[in-house]
Amino acid sequence: QVDLVESGGGLVQAGGSLRLSCAASGRFFTRFSMGWFRQAPGSEREFVAAINWSGDDTTYSDPVKGRFTISRENFANTMYLQMNSLKPDDTAVYYCAGARGSGYYIAPTDYEYWGQGTQVTVSS
Repeated sequence: QVDLVESGGGLVQAGGSLRLSCAASGRFFTRFSMGWFRQAPGSEREFVAAINWSGDDTTYSDPVKGRFTISRENFANTMYLQMNSLKPDDTAVYYCAGARGSGYYIAPTDYEYWGQGTQVTVSS
């Protein structure tokens, strides 16, 4: 069992930055690939970024590529999402998720564990 807790969301002006954290409890964090998803009101949950178990392989969705950076610190059981140059379209609830496996995964159905989400609001 892995529990995931997100933090770091908030209200920021367009062009600003936020850093989200995802703290994992339980054992064997290094056996999990991790990802970030987001869901805006009235929209489906969409993929944002993913990272493999060791942290040396990442992938991003096109809307965030070049602006967001995913990383992890396995010794601290924590994953991060650094978000720069934020836009109003980035407004959503952001979720972290964990999947068993060594690669990285894009589909929500690949992920077994989910956090409760943290709200990010970008004002224009």
